[in-house]
Amino acid sequence: MNKELERLKELSLAENLGRLHRLWRTAADAELIPLGLTHPRWTALWKLLRLGDNVSQKVLAHALEIELPSLMRTLSQLEEQGYVQRRCCETDKRARIVCLTPEGLGMLKQMEGRIMSVRRDLLAGISTQELSEFERIISLISDNALSALHKNTESDHKIPE
Repeated sequence: MNKELERLKELSLAENLGRLHRLWRTAADAELIPLGLTHPRWTALWKLLRLGDNVSQKVLAHALEIELPSLMRTLSQLEEQGYVQRRCCETDKRARIVCLTPEGLGMLKQMEGRIMSVRRDLLAGISTQELSEFERIISLISDNALSALHKNTESDHKIPE
């Protein structure tokens, strides 16, 4: 067996990345559960803030990479907690716009400190240069994965001759 293939099997990169994601998520969730926020709730609030608030449910679902019905359940829960409001879009009455409430912004301030604390703990011992290189590599792998998916999707839709 060639050495490169053996190396790829040995590293089990996908398993390690998956494990890292689960551990990071678990650490963040543990910090935010005392605030009454589940993973879907806090990630929706965080993404809404990063998107600039006042976005459609569809845009938010796409940014979170989840299905719209899942997001709608989460948004209902966040509305009950008083952190978001939804309203009809002025230009498209079928679309619903999501915006943060003052209470939601206050919760985000509390979240930010806790999330940054988790990030500091998890990145302890890693230099800025190492982190930049790691982020570059992850971005490259993500781009390659998207290209492969796009290529596979195109070949699935070709009409056989």
